[in-house]
Amino acid sequence: MKVNNTEVKKQKPIKFYSTGSKGTGLNVVKSPVKLMILSMLGESEMEFDEIVKNTGKSKSTISVHLKALRKDGVVSFKFNPDDQRKKIFYISSRFLGEIEAPESVEFEERKIDFIINNIVNTKKGTVEFPRLLFHTVRSTLIQEGLSIDPILYEAGLRIGDSIFDKLNADDVETFAKNVIDFWEEHGLGIIEIDLISENKIGITSKDCFECGLLPKTGKPACFLDLGIIESLISKFLGTDVIVAETRCFTMGDDHCYFEIEPTSGGQEEVESFD
Repeated sequence: MKVNNTEVKKQKPIKFYSTGSKGTGLNVVKSPVKLMILSMLGESEMEFDEIVKNTGKSKSTISVHLKALRKDGVVSFKFNPDDQRKKIFYISSRFLGEIEAPESVEFEERKIDFIINNIVNTKKGTVEFPRLLFHTVRSTLIQEGLSIDPILYEAGLRIGDSIFDKLNADDVETFAKNVIDFWEEHGLGIIEIDLISENKIGITSKDCFECGLLPKTGKPACFLDLGIIESLISKFLGTDVIVAETRCFTMGDDHCYFEIEPTSGGQEEVESFD
């Protein structure tokens, strides 16, 4: 965007991290160089010289920023087992969310008329208050440029851990049915669970409680669902799984879609979803 022939750069997001391993405090990171470092370390651990090379900054600049990130408990290091003279840096705290520049135009999905027509005036003639509450809070956060996706994901993991014993079963068919019934009975949406390859599960979600009425941002939004699904499936299979949301109402799709794949083991159980 240009104003009076001057290019205006979009404000870089401000990111929030927990304080140290205990995660009892909050660190606000807004330095472009620190954000660049954290973005790279979010992908993989790196030695000091790698960070310098990939950022294009001087060694002294990177050293100052790494020292500050370590002091705040956001980043830590370990010695390279093959060369004790070299340090390998990694993120030692949890990413909690970020703030971007607020949207300049109000989303239709946040306006009172939209809320009344889509949530308050339901076919049953009653107010879906949980959905009203969740939608209003989430759409307002999106409007203001505040992302709490990691927090929603962590909450989803805790919810999944909490309800697993009630949904667990001796066979995969009963377990899948329990999950499907739970989703529908609690107004979370209508889901279907299928085996899409020999080691990958697909979950289709329609009428999604979490994102069905949110603004179209072009990015997936179901981090609460993602956490719940990851917890339930990983506990049932007895192995860690990777869950990716590839379709979402906020991306312009007419349903949400999750792909689940075990990181190791669990092969026989995955195949039995067929």
